[in-house]
Amino acid sequence: MEQRTASGAEQRPGAARRSSGGAERRGGTFGRRGGTSERCDGTGEGRDGTSEPRGGTSERRAGTSASRDGTGEGRDATSRNCDGTPERYDSPFEPRGGTAERSADHAVRSAEHSVRPPDGTDARRHIPRTDHLLRDPRLSAAVERLGAVVVKAAVREAQTRAREGRIPPEQVPETAVALLPGTASGLRPVINATGVLLHTNLGRAPLSPAARQAVQEAAGPTDVELDLATGVRARRGRSALAALHQRVPSAGAAHVVNNGAAALVLAATALAAGKEIVVSRGEMVEIGDGFRLPDLLVSTGARLREVGTTNRTAAADYAAVVGPDTGFVLKVHPSNFRITGFTRSAGTAELAALGVPVVVDIGSGLLAPHPALPEEPDADTELRAGAALVTASGDKLLGGPQCGLLLGESDLVRALARHPLARALRVDKLTLAALEATLSGPPTPTALALTADPAGLRARAERLAGGLAADGIDVRAVDSFATVGGGGAPGVTLPSAALSLPEPYAAALRTGPVPVVGRLEAGRCLLDLRAVPEQDDARLADAVRRARPGQERRS
Repeated sequence: MEQRTASGAEQRPGAARRSSGGAERRGGTFGRRGGTSERCDGTGEGRDGTSEPRGGTSERRAGTSASRDGTGEGRDATSRNCDGTPERYDSPFEPRGGTAERSADHAVRSAEHSVRPPDGTDARRHIPRTDHLLRDPRLSAAVERLGAVVVKAAVREAQTRAREGRIPPEQVPETAVALLPGTASGLRPVINATGVLLHTNLGRAPLSPAARQAVQEAAGPTDVELDLATGVRARRGRSALAALHQRVPSAGAAHVVNNGAAALVLAATALAAGKEIVVSRGEMVEIGDGFRLPDLLVSTGARLREVGTTNRTAAADYAAVVGPDTGFVLKVHPSNFRITGFTRSAGTAELAALGVPVVVDIGSGLLAPHPALPEEPDADTELRAGAALVTASGDKLLGGPQCGLLLGESDLVRALARHPLARALRVDKLTLAALEATLSGPPTPTALALTADPAGLRARAERLAGGLAADGIDVRAVDSFATVGGGGAPGVTLPSAALSLPEPYAAALRTGPVPVVGRLEAGRCLLDLRAVPEQDDARLADAVRRARPGQERRS
């Protein structure tokens, strides 16, 4: 007599029963047999999980079915004892007999059929192994350039796509090569066509070619703290600090830390720990990403003494509270918002007359007055007005790398530089190299964007739109307005020109091989050219062509 397991597969008398979850193909179908074989005398003794050899070869049935992709995943199996009672064995999946299969298992079996050729064989058996793929000259060369971890990740992704039936096995090598990133870093270069010159989400100021070259040269061993002439230790970053002092001659000395907030933290810690910092209520700003100036200052051990109101604060308000417990008076430029109407604020010269140090946080990093930004404070003007210390960011209007600048009285700056916290906030050699090249080199991309000729921008837009329209793309050149962004020159708009495309282009351009970030306005995708260097026009046009609906794009 024949018995049936819980899966419904026939059990032949005298034949070795399949182990838990084992699958056997019969006539093109897969049958599941339950668990381990048992003696009919009720002793319950079973096998050790290995089935009898078939066809001259011994197959391993260790509790899981051999899946067609080699993963060895199996089902929970239920066999029946000789008295007819069911017996259950541990396994990752539910039994098939009378129970719905799990959706994940169903997806796996659907994938099996999707990759099975007409001859009935499983195409996944032909997926190249990882070690074979890594012998491909293109992939082996990529290991030297990107590292084994990055290349193997691309290989595994290509193999996964083949297992899921998304590509045939013979396309795995080409797919793996196409998936390789340009660099070993996860950061991707993008074209900033938002019309925001200093876009925080895009890394703020792009470095000049001179600064990029300086970073590359400094990546190896350098004389960052060594005097090659004498062979003794030298001041760290001395040439970058000299270049900074040359750009702001009104400063007695200069120091550099890792960002603008760090510059203010160092000043507060060194000058006002346990003391009061006097600041206007109208200058208690949030600097971005939820970080607020009051919280930052209080974390240093200083106490805040707020004066005035949101819209009006006079010098007399400061004078009324200045005393022996005053560490310094802080004047903060509201670089990311504007208050208009019935307003008043005290100038640096008025505050300097109070007899205590005045620290001015200009934020945006403008070192000297700029004709396009007449209302933006700059370091040189504030120092000449009597500020003891000016703090600023290096990656905003200065157009350099992320860093914090401290400029001011010699004794004060030197004291800050020798404070224990300064060691924790110091910058690395790459930042010093980029900063010096920014200060001493040719105009930065930020400086060029600020002074771009609107008529020239419009001519570029017309030229690009004409070429793309000839390819059948719905595009036109339009006038637009750009902004500084990045915590600088709030409310200032700069006349510009843009390409106007249908709205769906926005997402397609962001996710293309060369990501382009524009902005949506009135139901159209605008690609503003003020922050796009002219030498990138060809790349921008090519990205637009690739983003056309129905255009095949390789990711």
